[in-house]
Amino acid sequence: MTDEYEEFSEEEFLNQESSDAESEGLYEHFSIKVDRGQEPLRIDKFLQNFRQNSSRNKISQTCRAGNVVVNGKTVKQNYRVKPGDEISVLLTRPPRENVVIPQDIPLNIVYEDDDLVVVDKPAGMVVHPGHGNWDGTLVNALAFHFEKNGEKSDLDRVGLVHRIDKDTSGLLVIAKNEYALSYLAKQFFDRKTKRLYWAFVWGNLAEDSGTIRGNIGRHLKNRMQMAVFEDGSMGKHAVTHYKVIERFKYMTWVECKLETGRTHQIRAHFKHIGHTLFNDERYEGNQILKGVNLPKYKQFVKNVFEVLPRHALHAHTLGFIHPTTKEEMYFESPMPEDMDEAVKKWRKYLE
Repeated sequence: MTDEYEEFSEEEFLNQESSDAESEGLYEHFSIKVDRGQEPLRIDKFLQNFRQNSSRNKISQTCRAGNVVVNGKTVKQNYRVKPGDEISVLLTRPPRENVVIPQDIPLNIVYEDDDLVVVDKPAGMVVHPGHGNWDGTLVNALAFHFEKNGEKSDLDRVGLVHRIDKDTSGLLVIAKNEYALSYLAKQFFDRKTKRLYWAFVWGNLAEDSGTIRGNIGRHLKNRMQMAVFEDGSMGKHAVTHYKVIERFKYMTWVECKLETGRTHQIRAHFKHIGHTLFNDERYEGNQILKGVNLPKYKQFVKNVFEVLPRHALHAHTLGFIHPTTKEEMYFESPMPEDMDEAVKKWRKYLE
């Protein structure tokens, strides 16, 4: 049993939307596997037994909000737990968010001054500490870096202007003071930053360029996914523009420009139009979705998955106006090695 269930504010229980950025989304604050001898019991009463200073009302609100998951599916407060049930409580904010342990972790810093630092994050690195990832994160590495340079070492959540997913590689800007944070955050809010993503998606897109529109919000059944709601009655307005860079018959390399910046926007939008990101496990892209039913092809895709063991998404460019100098800053991150190897394999396969 993992007991990371902590006292939460009403805002944490009721806030259903994570920040408008490519982020990890919900964070697990509590997880447990129900004992074999457990008698049937309402889940709000069951959870209260494990955190007696959290009121049953708060727990019920969390259930109603859809942030309590049993065996991978959201449940309401009247759900009765059964032996063997796997229960998770998910919230939009990381637990223990102000606890940052400086750690000597290599960083690829592409630019730094007194106001900000631009980092090229590798795939597999979590941006901020959270349940199951209390250390080894980008923030832990930055805290050490700042401390080593005699700067403020207690970097907390406010320094993060934006985020990208754990398995997304590429560029991030981090503010080093409150003024820089506010100035940069407004640019992101006003969509004045220049950001392009590279993605590999399953299938051969019909057009060389296009736009995907559709509100994005939490999936109604799988709270770890985002979903597209075309009727506009749910979710938040989202627009993704794309351009084909190279076609590989059963996979396409695209460049994406986000008009909005919703959580998992690229991943959710491309799944919605039938072109899920290549090897995106969370969105079922880690299986063969396009191609031929031949052993040779199946083995080939397996080999590509091995060299690219994560969803194929890379934050390629980042541009913004510097908060102090007011100069335009622009950075590019080259194709990461794993995605480059995947491209080489596809090219060779299609020769």
